[in-house]
Amino acid sequence: MGLALLAAWPVFAQEPDTAQSAARACMRAWGNSHPFTDTPPMRTLSGAVRVLGRGASIADREVTDFPMLVVVQPGVNVLGDSEMELLNPNGWYCLRAAVNVGGGLRIKLHCDAHLASSISGTSVMGDDGGRGVSVMGAISVERVGCERQ
Repeated sequence: MGLALLAAWPVFAQEPDTAQSAARACMRAWGNSHPFTDTPPMRTLSGAVRVLGRGASIADREVTDFPMLVVVQPGVNVLGDSEMELLNPNGWYCLRAAVNVGGGLRIKLHCDAHLASSISGTSVMGDDGGRGVSVMGAISVERVGCERQ
């Protein structure tokens, strides 16, 4: 009888966690404001791991003349400060995940760029205002490159 119950249990298909599925999730978050088709051309930006302030940082300084969807691969910051530079004014940046444990993650985002997360933010004794997973730390977004009025 136990096997019969398992056989009758509904099975739900779950989209694999890929750069393309992350891009679709971010496009849903942006709603109708993004300029892309259902399967846009995109590029990916490698993630980075920083522990105790050591390790690589994530930076995108390439400027395009057209809207560019950039999926930022998962980045991890443990017990230190980290900075992510997303500086293309035509960039539509999609964070697959930003994990911050016991440190600070500052995202420098060009004033005209767009940012979304493919996952909902989660916080444990921290601040995930920048969207990501934060445990006893903080994620913040700082706009840069804005012209003064």
